Amino acid sequence: MEFTEKQVIEVLKKINHPGSGKDIVSLKMADNIITGDRKVSFQLNTGGRKDPFAKSVARACEKALKSSFGDSLGVDITIQSSEPRPVSKKPVLPGIRNTIAIASGKGGVGKSTVAVNLAVSLARKGYAVGLVDADIYGPSVPAMMGAANARPQVREENGRNVIIPEEKFGIKFLSIGLFVAAESALVWRGPMATGALKQLINDAEWGELDYLLFDLPPGTSDIHLTLVQEVAVTGAVIVSTPQEVALADVIKGVAMFTNEDISVPVLGLVENMAWFTPAELPENRYYIFGRDGCKKLAAKMNLPLLAEIPIVQAIREGGDSGQPVALDDSVTARAFDLLAERLVDEVDKRNKKLPPTKRVAMKK
Repeated sequence: MEFTEKQVIEVLKKINHPGSGKDIVSLKMADNIITGDRKVSFQLNTGGRKDPFAKSVARACEKALKSSFGDSLGVDITIQSSEPRPVSKKPVLPGIRNTIAIASGKGGVGKSTVAVNLAVSLARKGYAVGLVDADIYGPSVPAMMGAANARPQVREENGRNVIIPEEKFGIKFLSIGLFVAAESALVWRGPMATGALKQLINDAEWGELDYLLFDLPPGTSDIHLTLVQEVAVTGAVIVSTPQEVALADVIKGVAMFTNEDISVPVLGLVENMAWFTPAELPENRYYIFGRDGCKKLAAKMNLPLLAEIPIVQAIREGGDSGQPVALDDSVTARAFDLLAERLVDEVDKRNKKLPPTKRVAMKK
């Protein structure tokens, strides 16, 4: 199949740069396009800027071109900038003692709320904590941390670009939402999304941390597989509501992490929205989504139930206002405090009984 420079440009028009939401052709990033003999080559010009997403964009371009013109197509993309290219790859997260995946079988169970408040509770106990918003398509951590308008700095270090995580409430954190305008929709294929996650992991200066939490998207996806391939995950925490439809997906989530090809220990379950307690009747409990669903499932699967978090208006208000409820000393905050205590205990038990998790090897 023969193709022209014009056809290549039409394909590249479909690739958006995450920082602006505009396509790379209108941004004049695609230079010196050469076609012929089943090959395409061009320069991806960052204009001399420090662009932490250049590699993700290049991978997305290659994927799109091969999808349009055939897998046998030869693609040569040179990232052109004033920055020297890396000469060696640094170790993955060398200063991180424990990496924790916060997952859920389905959406809408409050996984990100649990992840943010757990991070706050751990930090209040004196631990060095980081949080990665790995929900690439639906990032909510910036708003919950009161940092929707923050933009991480990028600096050159030893010939490579390094992303400096934002820091608030004693927590270092990064999210794709910090690089994209809030009103922009991320219409990305899998390779670009997973490439963005890799950069949040590998190109960020996380320093020394006791815990690095990963707020994963719901379900099981390429993002989950990319995480276990890039990082030796210490353990996973599964968040659910007590209702049957959510619990059915918990089983799938546990099965994914404990699959023999992945072998990430599941540290326990968290039952969110366990009951509703009105502020004016603090002793009353109304089990809107059913009672003890996670507790029974945890016992059946021989997993710890790490916490039962009630439905409380203050939790929702804290997430919306960017002031997580775990920051105060309320009864509700105590629920997340207990979760942090139990997580620390389970991680300690896991590290004493089991060998370190290995990264999942890439399969050809």
